[in-house]
Amino acid sequence: MSDLKLNANDISIIDGSFSKQDAIRAVSEKMINAGLVKNDYTQAMFDRDAQISTFLGNGIAIPHGTTEKRDSVIETGLKVIYYPQGIKWDEDNNIAYVVVGIAAKSNEHLDILRKLTRAVIADDTLERILAVKTPEQLLAILQGN
Repeated sequence: MSDLKLNANDISIIDGSFSKQDAIRAVSEKMINAGLVKNDYTQAMFDRDAQISTFLGNGIAIPHGTTEKRDSVIETGLKVIYYPQGIKWDEDNNIAYVVVGIAAKSNEHLDILRKLTRAVIADDTLERILAVKTPEQLLAILQGN
């Protein structure tokens, strides 16, 4: 995932009990502050999640904006928040521990999703995610290491 320019500085660890809306807002604010997206991208992320759950599996959710809001993406990139307590993500009671906010100018997110899916399908991913203590540990999991 090195071509994504994802590094430990892009990963935050936030303790506490939060809702999915809190998590989407928080990861979007990190993307806005980093200059990846415009302010209206947060609503696009809420709209996208309302269309279909952005829960990927194995404790990982990937909120991102609708294709109609691609013009709100300034630069392709990712921000990641790790919630050790987990967040109830959808009606299926899926719990997200890792929230990967994705900003993509075109179809680059498909490449990002392919790489994340490799991490998601590994048998020990959830176990490893639950043991994360540092951004570097989570980075290794997301990079498929």
